[in-house]
Amino acid sequence: MAAVATTTLADVIAALGGDLLGDATTEIDALQPLAEARERSLAFLANSRYQSQLTESRAACVIVAPALADAAAARGAAIVTPDPYLYFARLTQWWAARMRPLPAPRIHPSAVVDPTASIGADVDIGPLAVIEAGVEIGDGARIGPHCVVERDARIGAGTRLAARVTVGFDCVIGERCIVHGGAVIGADGFGFAPSQGQWIKIEQLGAVRIANDVEIGANTCIDRGALGDTVIEEGVKLDNLIQIAHNVQIGAHTAMAGCVGVAGSAVIGKHCTVGGAAIILGHLSLADGVHVSAGTAITRSIRQPGVYSGMFPFDDNASWEKNAATLRQLHALRERVRALEKNSK
Repeated sequence: MAAVATTTLADVIAALGGDLLGDATTEIDALQPLAEARERSLAFLANSRYQSQLTESRAACVIVAPALADAAAARGAAIVTPDPYLYFARLTQWWAARMRPLPAPRIHPSAVVDPTASIGADVDIGPLAVIEAGVEIGDGARIGPHCVVERDARIGAGTRLAARVTVGFDCVIGERCIVHGGAVIGADGFGFAPSQGQWIKIEQLGAVRIANDVEIGANTCIDRGALGDTVIEEGVKLDNLIQIAHNVQIGAHTAMAGCVGVAGSAVIGKHCTVGGAAIILGHLSLADGVHVSAGTAITRSIRQPGVYSGMFPFDDNASWEKNAATLRQLHALRERVRALEKNSK
């Protein structure tokens, strides 16, 4: 069994800052949840609802906000920082870089790399990967086993493709992106013209353009545009099993949870969030700062920022539309009933 890697609180503070209350030489060998932490673990408390776990935690050190500094110090070492959750996020990145270093870059002998592909410095290409003609891969990118990067696609510097990722022809992924296993970037959008009871394929002539610092979850699919491109702006975070249809545009720093479906040509603003299994119908627009709750069906454009929620049982379409129209008037109807009841007394 490999030896457990350790660090000290002094190393953590030197790398990430924060005010340390306690012994800087304390050794840490794991990051763990507060309730499950061992004697040499580092944990964090970001939500005051879990403060009751603080006194009982066995963690060697707990990351807390200033309001909890005294309570944390009473039980042991503490790192005090204005935003414990953000500190913990940066700590995980620092920890992974130290404790799980990537192997030295190489091009595996079983990989197939077209001689016309442009491969930057320190690029890692895993076993059985395929890099087609005209591909450009930036410095320090890592292409996992069984990945396929089709002709004329471009992968930015420092981007990581996990195993079995497919990047379609002429698609672009920016710098420092992470694409998890099984994701497909640039499959054909779902476009067909009806003709005499049959469906005639509409060739999808656009591509996918993904900006810098985007993360895409496992088995998520982003379809190429029909004529223009599908566009994912910088800093977008997509969870697993998400479907982004052709010509969708997603604004910078928007995040979507698992199983979200976005239909064709929807335009989603910046700094939005979409909860798990929500759906957004095609050709709709969401303003910046819109937050959609899990399971919600967005059936009309949203022009103002805010939180939007709603589920409605399915029915035959005519009945559903009538009931939905009535439901929207429910609050006004309730007020009218209250007024009538008041006047009748």
